[in-house]
Amino acid sequence: MIKKCLNFLNLHQAFLLVFACFVFSFAKAQQNAWIRINQLGYTPAGKKVAVWGGKSIRQLRSFEVKEAQTGKTVYSHPVGKDYGAYGPFAQSFRFDFSAMQDTGRFFVQAEDVKSPVFSVSRDVYRGTADFVLRYMRQQRTLFNPFLNDSCHTHDGFTLYAGKVGIRDSAHIDAGGGWHDASDYLQYATTSANATFHLLAAYRDFPKVFADSKLANGLEGKNGRADVLDEAKWGLDWLLKMHPKANQMYNQIADDRDHASMRMPKEDPYYGRGFERPVYFIDGEPQQRGKFMNNTTGTSSTAGKFSSAFRLGATLFDREDRKYAKFLSQKAETAYAYAHLKPGVTQTVSVKSPYIYAEDNWVDDMQLAAAMGFSATKKSKFAREALSYARQEKITPWMVTDTAAHYQWYPFINLGHYELAKALKGQDREEIVSYYKQGIEAVNQRAEQNAFLRGVPFIWCSNNLTVSFAIQCLWYKELSGDGRFDELAQANVDWLFGTNPWGTSMVYGLPAEGDTPIDPHSAFTYLGKHPIDGGLVDGPIMASTYRNLIGIKLNNPDSYADFQSDLAVYHDDYGDYSTNEPTMDGTASMVYLLALKEGKAMEEPARKK
Repeated sequence: MIKKCLNFLNLHQAFLLVFACFVFSFAKAQQNAWIRINQLGYTPAGKKVAVWGGKSIRQLRSFEVKEAQTGKTVYSHPVGKDYGAYGPFAQSFRFDFSAMQDTGRFFVQAEDVKSPVFSVSRDVYRGTADFVLRYMRQQRTLFNPFLNDSCHTHDGFTLYAGKVGIRDSAHIDAGGGWHDASDYLQYATTSANATFHLLAAYRDFPKVFADSKLANGLEGKNGRADVLDEAKWGLDWLLKMHPKANQMYNQIADDRDHASMRMPKEDPYYGRGFERPVYFIDGEPQQRGKFMNNTTGTSSTAGKFSSAFRLGATLFDREDRKYAKFLSQKAETAYAYAHLKPGVTQTVSVKSPYIYAEDNWVDDMQLAAAMGFSATKKSKFAREALSYARQEKITPWMVTDTAAHYQWYPFINLGHYELAKALKGQDREEIVSYYKQGIEAVNQRAEQNAFLRGVPFIWCSNNLTVSFAIQCLWYKELSGDGRFDELAQANVDWLFGTNPWGTSMVYGLPAEGDTPIDPHSAFTYLGKHPIDGGLVDGPIMASTYRNLIGIKLNNPDSYADFQSDLAVYHDDYGDYSTNEPTMDGTASMVYLLALKEGKAMEEPARKK
């Protein structure tokens, strides 16, 4: 914890703080039990649960919720079920204080163990979606408003486009979009999914978003919500990646990007000056260097394109009909491109074995068809969407404990939600039941531990956690069934501190909380810039971590007490597997936080 205590302090203060940190560290070493809470806080009418984790067995009888300022007890309750061992803990409990609806600042206490202070308020989620959106803006390529500079202005040169008569190394204008993560690769599949989430967040919760930026991301108002500006940045790039009906591209750059960590300027790693390769989607396996991917078709990426274009056309129709019409046309050609060869399009790697190994595609086609039906009311789209839905009722990660990297992507079947809203009667009930089946499969694992953790610790587990929380909340909206309310909130709580490590997984949120400060990011490591709002990958299985290539922690592990054979998480630049922020996961978080803020706004105000 010394690392966190000294972060950003003036040298003038160092001596006294070193002493204080050593005292703190000594006291921490004597502690063997902790109470984990959602550091953002809780809403008055919502589920409110803290989790106790201890390294030794205690005979706990009750817990109390106390006012932070006065120490007055405002709620007490006997402890419930002892969930036993989990991860680093020998004993664990769930302290449910949902019945307490007072607002204010509080902490939970059981015997001598206290939680951090937290808030109960309708406003705990206010502004959080816009805060997370900062990371998306920082990930922009071409013109980057955070740096007030441009990067990757020469992209790029084509590869594998021979089927449509384009020779390798021909120039294509592919500038724009977002960098994928801490590297500067750009993937159409993740970008299209991110764009859809941003568009859907505005469509479903327009009142939660502010207008404080211009379209280019610089300060100023332009009469359009910032989230819609950001979504348009994604749409404009997707249009470049689908320039003609018979052309579509899947990614810019490849793992040669990983030659060094650097600020995003230009990349002389690809043999063409500052140009980067742009990989064509031909539906066939593609090989660069010694690695061959397992591409089988064109549907997964093209389906995502079509869905984003459809939703974009709907939202921009009032303010820019010409643009909306163009998006509608592109939605049609992308949907046709998806049918060229049914199957999945994977990403390309040159030097390393790590790719986005997406292995399912009918969910992407279902969403594309559902959005087609929503936009046109043509029954053929409804029939096709239903057919695709029945081929993948449950997103496969929900019924397994392991998966390849991004194997089942996106991590939520977006098409079920969009299709169910458009259907009636038995067909609607059928689609809603698929969400329920997936949730029940995860819940069978979750109910065995105090954190209600049923999401597997695979790479980017936080992305799965966000998606699962959204699915639970969508299921309740569609069905009226609230039996999974606690499970949904447990997944939100996990992301903000109710986890074994007691840390938020979002950089800088909340401002006064324990959040990542040393992520695997050139912006923070080299540029010393904050990456506000970035959702880091999250904990992974310890066995997976031990077998990854090139990971070496740079500092003493500040969470050493909470690592286990179950899972590990490190706030350390050297760990790219658990502490690297991702663009698409962050975009999903924008939607989740918009949803939570929107629902909180609907809660009745309580009188003090």
